[in-house]
Amino acid sequence: MPTTGHNGSDVDLKRLVERIEKLEDEKREMAADIKAIYDEAKRSGFDTKIIRMLIRERQVDAAELAEREAILDTYRKALGMLATTPLGEAAIGAAA
Repeated sequence: MPTTGHNGSDVDLKRLVERIEKLEDEKREMAADIKAIYDEAKRSGFDTKIIRMLIRERQVDAAELAEREAILDTYRKALGMLATTPLGEAAIGAAA
């Protein structure tokens, strides 16, 4: 039973809603599967927060990731967070 949408076109609202509901169900199932994998990783001794960070990192373009890392290093340097790393100590030694 098509109805007229707010823009004047014919829309089968019931069909659209059913498609969305089906996709929402699939999304819940996939979320449960992903959670089970994270649980497995945790039981195996992996840090799931780090795994989540790795997954987000792998989804980012290499150039964008390099830019983020450069900005992060700049902020770390401004906060004095690199001074105690081997690279930071070498930089301080070279600057002195």
